[in-house]
Amino acid sequence: MSGIKPEERLAAALARLILAPDAPPARHIAVGAASPIPAAACWLLRKAGHPVRLSLLHRRSGNPFTEGTRELFDLTGQGRIDLFFLGGGQIDGQANLNLVGTGAWPGRDVRFPGSFGSAFMYAMAHRTILFREEHSPRVLVERVDNISAAGVNAPGVYRRGHAQALVTGKCVFRFHPDRARFSLLSRHPGETVESIRAATGFGFDIPDAVPETPDPTPAELALLRGPVCDEMLETYPEFCARVFGRSEARAPAAE
Repeated sequence: MSGIKPEERLAAALARLILAPDAPPARHIAVGAASPIPAAACWLLRKAGHPVRLSLLHRRSGNPFTEGTRELFDLTGQGRIDLFFLGGGQIDGQANLNLVGTGAWPGRDVRFPGSFGSAFMYAMAHRTILFREEHSPRVLVERVDNISAAGVNAPGVYRRGHAQALVTGKCVFRFHPDRARFSLLSRHPGETVESIRAATGFGFDIPDAVPETPDPTPAELALLRGPVCDEMLETYPEFCARVFGRSEARAPAAE
């Protein structure tokens, strides 16, 4: 299908992961700051009729949180957030995240945005989807310089959930917490196992057959470019203009 933007493919891939039948149900999904593609995936599910509750922390209007992250952390601690999204300046093969910086602690060589509540959300949400568009050896490293949020914990350390997958601009990895290792789930169009291996700083398992990440369906594209964009314009205007070519909401259809 021609004319598909990479961001649209990523949103559709995330939506499929959210609905994966072998994963815990995603009844309540929270989306943090600066996450337009995960937000698009969640709105895609809502507009397709799936009964998921969305809590978008940085939505400018209609935000369910009156006290910001305090309420998000409270809900997550109670086990009421089923799915969250996280990324990192570095991500390693054990699904550890570095949001502090590179080099020895305190990571002053290259500074990242900061950990904030990532360690808590990673451990207490029922599952997490890791997302980072850049797929390169400087991001996907053998071992993160500093662990902001651990992919797995030592025996006896309570943890409610783990990473389900890692989605990048080149592929989708599945995470296996029982052995703290990724396996290649699908490769995006134009990518090969060899090109993905060359761009990845950690080792991962490769099944006998690695399918290509499916394109969004025509119905999904219509939702993304229409109703989903309408929902996102206020919060992510630059993203909607760049990806969907939209700067204004569409007028409601005549009755």
